[in-house]
Amino acid sequence: MGNLLTRAFLILGLTTGILGSALVYAQADPETPENSPLPVITQKTGYADLKIIIDNAPQIVAGREVLDREFRPLNDAVFADEKRLSALQERLNSDLDNITRAQLDRDIRGLSRAITRRKEDLIEQLNFRRNDIDNAVKETLEHAISIVAKEQGFDLVLTDPAVLYHSQRIDLTSAILKQLRFEYEADQQEQANR
Repeated sequence: MGNLLTRAFLILGLTTGILGSALVYAQADPETPENSPLPVITQKTGYADLKIIIDNAPQIVAGREVLDREFRPLNDAVFADEKRLSALQERLNSDLDNITRAQLDRDIRGLSRAITRRKEDLIEQLNFRRNDIDNAVKETLEHAISIVAKEQGFDLVLTDPAVLYHSQRIDLTSAILKQLRFEYEADQQEQANR
């Protein structure tokens, strides 16, 4: 019990010493208002709605269009195979002899496995390409946010997951989208000039 009491007094003494040092530092700071015991830290905080940015940023919209053009033929081929599988399954339900039924059943199982493999490959390829595009856009997005924050004098910009409330006064979403559109148009112009 005595050992515990000694520790408590030691911790209390250390805490008092640290707080006392902070108060002395705060009072010695020439920028601290005279009536304030602690320094006043002014910080301009902004907010960016990533969902709106992701839905509307031209770089992301263009990336979706690229993925659609790239993967639509593969997706259409899988869809055609699924329709063919469905037709085979319907045919299996009709009145067939045993040999034809057994052959049709093997064809259905083989086609079903092939469709499953193709879907898995398609998903893997799509995810790989999406990650490539997302990484490229992420750098552009971070760059646009930092440009807008610096131009408007913000010290910190927060995004959706941790923000429960924000004032419209600090919402930088439209300014960031404007910057992203500007950068996208500049990139498109540069590519056209090549």
